Order: sequence, then C-alpha cells, then structure tokens
Amino acid sequence: MTRTNWTMIRDALAHDISSGRLRPGDKLPTEPQLAARFEAGRHSVRRAVEALAKAGKVSIEQGRGTFVEEAPRLSYAIGKRTRLRRNLLPQGCEVTGELLGADMIIAPEPVREALNLPNGAKVVESRRITLADGMPVAFGTAWYPADRFADFVERRDLLGSVTETFKSYGVDDYHRAETDFYARPAKPDEAKTLKQHSDLPVIVVLALDADQDGAPISYSRVIWASGRVKFTISGQDDG
Repeated sequence: MTRTNWTMIRDALAHDISSGRLRPGDKLPTEPQLAARFEAGRHSVRRAVEALAKAGKVSIEQGRGTFVEEAPRLSYAIGKRTRLRRNLLPQGCEVTGELLGADMIIAPEPVREALNLPNGAKVVESRRITLADGMPVAFGTAWYPADRFADFVERRDLLGSVTETFKSYGVDDYHRAETDFYARPAKPDEAKTLKQHSDLPVIVVLALDADQDGAPISYSRVIWASGRVKFTISGQDDG
C-alpha cells in the first residue's frame, strides 16, 4: 500500500465527516470493514484513522471504537474585560461548566506573588472544566484571596457566573491585568480530560484579574484544547 492510498482513505473519511454522511458522535466502521471498503490493508486504514485523530476529527476510545468528533473552532477574545460566557455564547454553542474540586489552601508561591499576598496567606482554589456543546474545551484552576472571597465557590455555584459572584462581594467591575499563554505538548492526563489525541498540543493560559482599584482578585491557570479554540488579542476596551 502506498502513501497515496492511505491518504486517499483519510481524505475519503474526512469528506464523509464534512459532508454530514458521518455526524458527530457516529461510530466509524471497524478496521476490517474499512479495509474491505477501500480494498486496503489494515495498516493503511489504521494510519489514515490515526491521521484523522491527530487532526481532531475523530476520537479513538480504547475498547469502544472510533467516533466522529468534528467540532467548530471557537473564537476567544482576550481584552481588557475577558469573560468566558460573553466570548462563547454569541457563537451559538451551549456553554456549561463542572466543578471538579475546591479547597482552601495556603497560597503556593507563584499564586501568592501574583495576588500580592503575604507569606502564609490562604486562597480559595477552584478547579473546573468548561464544555461547549458537551465537548470539553478547557479545564484549569483559579485562585481567589480567602480573606476577601472565603465562600467564592459556593456563591458561584448559586449565581452561575464569575461576574455575578464578584458583584455579590461588591466588585461591580474588574479587568484583565495580565495574560500569558503558550503552547506545549499535552500530558497524558490532559489529553484524556480534553478528549483529544495525545499528539495534539494544548494552550496554557495564565491570567490575572484586578478590581477597579487595581487590587488582584483572581489568578488562573487554564489548559485549552488547541484544536478547538482560536485566540484573538484586543487592544480596545471591550466593556
């Protein structure tokens, strides 16, 4: 089997996905079935499916099979007032989030320095995952000064958004003070959480938010699925 043959298999399956013949959530035929359809060896079929997985079009689930995972690339604007729901909702997708865990801890040094806290200060640590139309797009951890936002997690679950939670503490407005981001290879557990191929990179976003007086109110580290988001930087006041 030549390289052209396996790429033809890849392109044919990609066309099935883009044309709607195979829809998100559909299970691909088995390797023997695909080999019979394309009159190809199973090695070539496996290579074609692997290429589709690396492109983020299918998900290979051990013991279950291969499923179509075609999802639109979302646009996420980073500006003076960066809000997750404001970014994603206008794109027509259902944005949901799940709390993975929360604790009150002594601030790790990088967090303490970012939030300008004294040694030994405590922070509320919140770990969440964000999904768009049921597909994980990001997960990460946010830290809030405990002396100011002791029950932040409980209030957020009640109010449904970070913005409304800050308002409940009297923080009527806040802005993005600093954003750093970079791409790197995904760790195995990150690829599993994001349901993406292990060869695809992730984008790490470190963000610091401050209130109207310039006091830091949150610091976060979020891991994004690189194949599902496109970042844009805005120099304008987007409030």
